[in-house]
Amino acid sequence: MAEQRRSIFITGGASGIGRATARYFGDRGWFVGIADVNESGMEDTLGLIGGGFKYMHRLDVRDREAWDTALEAFATAAGGRIDVMVNNAGIGTGGPLAELDKDEIERCLDINLKGVLWGAQAVYPHLQKTAPGSCLVNIASAAGITGGSGMSVYSATKFAVRGIAESLDAEWAPEGIKCCSICPSFIETPLLDGTGNRHSNEAVRDRVKAAGLEITPVEEVAETIWKAVHGDDLHYLVGKTAKQLNFSKRWMPGKVRKQQRAASSLLGK
Repeated sequence: MAEQRRSIFITGGASGIGRATARYFGDRGWFVGIADVNESGMEDTLGLIGGGFKYMHRLDVRDREAWDTALEAFATAAGGRIDVMVNNAGIGTGGPLAELDKDEIERCLDINLKGVLWGAQAVYPHLQKTAPGSCLVNIASAAGITGGSGMSVYSATKFAVRGIAESLDAEWAPEGIKCCSICPSFIETPLLDGTGNRHSNEAVRDRVKAAGLEITPVEEVAETIWKAVHGDDLHYLVGKTAKQLNFSKRWMPGKVRKQQRAASSLLGK
């Protein structure tokens, strides 16, 4: 009997990392499911994937009950299995903490942090069925390696996402379920075109370029997710900035602190 096609469910699939990952896995024969609140964007993503092994579902990751509905529907469409889920949906929030509204802070926490927890909780029974070898991939950020000025809320969520991956890596290991985090630096996605701060009209992209930092092609993140699914590391770094920052934070923490105190540019996804 032919081996059943493996399946992957990706949140934030309407653009950026989610779209690139959907295309990468779809091109390699996987059944791809994407979720987002942007339905037209999801349709565009699926239009870039050949064949009929693809699926989309409107999902607000803040809604715990909606997670169960979305995953059950995808599992049914994919032949009764979910092998991998990528917790990718997220938003950028920046600016001095004293200037952020309560709603801004709560929205970032609800999507970037609670959404990851709800997703992990909801997908767990599905990954149990396809273990060993099933995998949860959480998209963190270089902002989860060190915090920078104007990044307190965003960094808090991404530090947490890395911690969740570490906890679940230990918790789920006896069942053969892998969990890891992906830590990109500045990636070529629509997030760079936003300001990340309602009090600023300057795009994140402009601040990154002014700081002399590289912008990494989004396809490198998709390739790293593929490696993570087939590998056994806990944290994966994407982009020169993330790798340098991780090295410096480990071996030269005092230098990193001085640089962050002096910097006015954003450090993040």
